[in-house]
Parts: sequence; C-alpha cells; structure tokens
Amino acid sequence: MSVSIHPAVDKGVKPGNKNFAGGKLHCHCKDRRVEISVNSQSAHNHVCGCTKCWKPKGALFSQVAVVPRDSLAVTANGNKLKVVDASAAIQRHACTACGVHLFGRIENEKHPFFGLDFIHTELSDQEGWSAPEFAAFVSSIIESGADPAGMDAVRKRLKELGLEPYDCLSPPLMDAIATHTAKAAGVRH
Repeated sequence: MSVSIHPAVDKGVKPGNKNFAGGKLHCHCKDRRVEISVNSQSAHNHVCGCTKCWKPKGALFSQVAVVPRDSLAVTANGNKLKVVDASAAIQRHACTACGVHLFGRIENEKHPFFGLDFIHTELSDQEGWSAPEFAAFVSSIIESGADPAGMDAVRKRLKELGLEPYDCLSPPLMDAIATHTAKAAGVRH
C-alpha cells in the first residue's frame, strides 16, 4: 500500500500553468465562507511536515505556497478570521468556525520572507496554481504522530511524486534566508 502524503498530490503532482493569474481560496464552512482573493500565481509550492501548518484531516503534510503580500485580499467574511499563534513568525489566519488556515503573514520587516503571504492552494476551485516542488520539514511529521519506523516509506513516496524530501526548506529558499542574514549582518551588500 502506498503512503498517503496529502490529497492534492496522492494521485500525482498536477503541473501548474505559467499563465495562471490567481484565484479565490475558501474555508470549509458550508455558509458564510471566508474568501481570500489572490491576483498572482503562487511560488515555492511544497508539502510541509511542520506542526504549525494546517493539514486536511488525515494528511501527513500540508501543502503551502507563497504569493506577494500585496496580491492577497480578504474579500468575504474576514470577521471570522483569527490569528492562531500571535507569537509565531508566520501569523496564520484561521477561520474560527471550521479551523482552516486561509493565509499566513509575516509582520516582522526584518524576516527574510517579509512581503510574502503563505497560502494553501488546495483551498481554491481554480486549477493552474504552481505545482508542489519539494517536501519540507519531513522529520517533523513524527512530532504530529507519524511512526518513525515508516519514515523510509514516506521519503520513498515523496521521491516517487518528484518531491525531494528535506528536513528544512529547499536549497534556493535556504540560500535566500542565508543571503538575507548576511546582508543584515553587513557581510554582503
């Protein structure tokens, strides 16, 4: 039996559409759904095993991407949103009724990813969002209850799906963080 990673990738990773210009995300409520409008393509889409990201019921991983902060707007029922953990670097805005995280925002202007909002593209009915590219924080699924003895099978399945497993972020994102840190320290200009 194949390991289930996330419903959006379990049957294969769907390619994105380079001409896709965004869409709407919705919480899981039956009525008065929170709606987020995004007017850009997502980037750095990936499956994430951390314990902070929202995951659909039964999923080992979340699926999360980023969009420019100025391309995202709350367009319906924003009064239902609440920040999950105000002390976290990423302020995850969740629906108070169904619990779904609609977007995450970094308020610290010194953070390497300031200006990017985190979204879950599977909350959209539109097709064409950027495809997941890698798997981040893979070992962290153990902290969510995954059996450590099954990690080889999880990593094997991720590789079958074309999602290189990392226990951090992808090399380009780690390079971006290191570059930001070096500039802040005056090591690079």
